[in-house]
Amino acid sequence: MADFIANTGEIWRCGNLYRTARYGALGIGSYQDSYIVNVCAHPGITQEALSKLIFVHKSNVARQLGSLEEKGFITRETDPADKRSLLVYPTEKAKAALKEIERITGKWKQLLLEGLTEEEKEAVERYSALLAGNAKRIIEKEERTEEDK
Repeated sequence: MADFIANTGEIWRCGNLYRTARYGALGIGSYQDSYIVNVCAHPGITQEALSKLIFVHKSNVARQLGSLEEKGFITRETDPADKRSLLVYPTEKAKAALKEIERITGKWKQLLLEGLTEEEKEAVERYSALLAGNAKRIIEKEERTEEDK
């Protein structure tokens, strides 16, 4: 049996190359698309909540959001309820980019699942969702354990 961890990593890296090659006109890289997607889906999200949502370290979130802010995709405002928090909002540029991101990622998914039957595609979706849920639970448990130390 092939190592699914190695295969998952390879799929991820190939997907990054595919998306980055097509995001050129948008001026973003493959690591920034999830920020745009999630900020558009959750306008006014805090940087910390975004970090937890996409499972990326807070310092990396701050750095990527800084880059996206410079490029005009997002704005950040101080949270009136908590002056230490920043609220993140999409700009019109982000909303326009979202359509292209969804088109490109949709095409990648279509190409990746090419040759599979509908039942196999459904199984891939079901099993990958199960694995993602397990991975999230593991990380959330680890974070709770760290907080208890």
